Amino acid sequence: MKRFFLLISLTFFTASAGFCQFFFDVEIDTAWTPTEVVMPASPLKKQIIFIGGTDIVQTTATYGNEAGQALAKEWHDFIGFTEDTTSDDLGWVSVNHEMVQANDSIGDGGGMTVFKIRRAPVTDELEVVEQTLSDGRTGKFFNVDFVNTVGETGMNCGGIVGPTGRIWTAEEWFRSGNSSLGDTRDTADWTIDTDIVGDFNGQSIKKYENFNYMVEIDPREAKAVRKQYNWGRQPFEGGAVMPDNKTVYTGADATPGLFTKFVADVAGDFTKGKTYVYKHDNAGDPWVEMDNESLEEMLNFTEEALAKGATMFNRLEWVATDGEKVYITETGRDGIGSRFENGAALGGVLDYHWLKPVRMRHPAMVDKPDDQVIDFVMKGGFNDYYGRVIEFDPATGKVETYLEGGPYFEESPEAGVYPFKHLSNPDGLSVFTLQGKKYMIINEDLNGTSNGRVPAGVSNRTCELYLLPMSIENPTTEDLTRISIVPVGAEVTGAIMTSDGKTMLVNSQHPSDENPFPYNHSLTYAITGWDGAITALEEEDSFVSEADGFSIFPNPVSQTLEFNTVIDAAIYTSNGKRLKVIRNVKSMDVSDLAAGLYIIKAKLQNQEGTKSLKFIKK
Repeated sequence: MKRFFLLISLTFFTASAGFCQFFFDVEIDTAWTPTEVVMPASPLKKQIIFIGGTDIVQTTATYGNEAGQALAKEWHDFIGFTEDTTSDDLGWVSVNHEMVQANDSIGDGGGMTVFKIRRAPVTDELEVVEQTLSDGRTGKFFNVDFVNTVGETGMNCGGIVGPTGRIWTAEEWFRSGNSSLGDTRDTADWTIDTDIVGDFNGQSIKKYENFNYMVEIDPREAKAVRKQYNWGRQPFEGGAVMPDNKTVYTGADATPGLFTKFVADVAGDFTKGKTYVYKHDNAGDPWVEMDNESLEEMLNFTEEALAKGATMFNRLEWVATDGEKVYITETGRDGIGSRFENGAALGGVLDYHWLKPVRMRHPAMVDKPDDQVIDFVMKGGFNDYYGRVIEFDPATGKVETYLEGGPYFEESPEAGVYPFKHLSNPDGLSVFTLQGKKYMIINEDLNGTSNGRVPAGVSNRTCELYLLPMSIENPTTEDLTRISIVPVGAEVTGAIMTSDGKTMLVNSQHPSDENPFPYNHSLTYAITGWDGAITALEEEDSFVSEADGFSIFPNPVSQTLEFNTVIDAAIYTSNGKRLKVIRNVKSMDVSDLAAGLYIIKAKLQNQEGTKSLKFIKK
């Protein structure tokens, strides 16, 4: 296993010449067939929070059955987090279940589970809080009630976390008729009951037409609020609400997939506004308005949008924002085939973000005119094995490739020569800010194992969780840091930070049932210790090692820290925990300290007060 200390390219300079550092003892190498969640060494720590098929959820009265309990569904996907601003608890966690199954207590189709967490005062671990909801349910885990509120729900995949902690779940798996609903108890028509403005309330639709929406839920009460009929019926995967609390960007997991936008008339009120589809070549404005008050147009959104000349993408999955730009995983698909041509026959078009990946992969296309490259993609000539992260800039209206998957291989290399970092089929995506710096979290969901997605001879679709500092211009896979790997058979997904910046919540979805418990179940785990792993240093050019007559060296240090004079001192972690006291010395052995940032508070002989300096143990 390859192991090395990280003080590396994750260092980046700011305009004030300060910089930010990650401190990990090691960066993990790929484990191709792990049977449990794999993590780096300290300071990051793993904790399992919620296990599907094992933990008990509290249910409402459903299908004539009394309220009670049931085993939680599995196939955990999206994770939403809603901060609690009224108590010392952290907040509510919402977990999607992509598994579709009939269930007398939970409801047929997909589903969601919500629970509340707090931080233990001594260990800093997460605790699930026991609650009593207004409907009388008491416990730790709660099934979200869709059946009695908005009708059953579909394959709950991605979703949206709004700027105020509002949560939407995406019903992804597109239903084309009642026969495609899966295991369900009836196919009766559904009568819409909604406060959405338009031709919706009171209308009767086929049961399958009541699936494939973004659906808002209330995590505090574990119930669905509304299906967003005015955002259109699509195979939704992800979305992002901008800081204005009016503009919502969404993506559809299809080929062709569409990039859409909803703009509310009033901030925070998503029952009325305008819905648009992205058309990159639309003169003056890349957004074409859809009639989002027409039930007919919203039920047939994709066909209507393509008829308006919408831009086509190859499986848009999760959508995230840094508050200014919008980032989307275009996950890719082996063999686009005639899908784009079929979309073009209805009026769809392709934009020019395809130029970069095609020319990277196909040297013969480097000198070809742009239109020929686009035609090559349109006709299915480009097998999009790895996918990418794309970037949309609202200021310019343009989509560009932000991070291309890869590196590309025609034939899979042997494990011994496989690249240390390889990005395949990015799916889950989120952006978080810590210590004033922005980071992207990228979750893999491999479409296959061929063409270098894993080494030759490996059959497991090994999925990895990567971190990317967003200060890096024109990032490549070399700029990624591997944070976690999920067990055999599993997809890694849902990664999101808690509001205090200490913990990342992650899902391991549909692992092999041959893994040891609990890694044979879908589960939600926490990665805690980010406040110790990332530390902002506002120093000039290097670590400041002198303060008013007191100096230390070398800095960073691996074994012996030297002082310019005899001191009495105490050593503290970056969080203020005192580790040791030293007296009457001019040096100190630090080899027993874990890698990271420390503070030394020293009293010099014949001087009043103390002097404080930071040092790095590498």
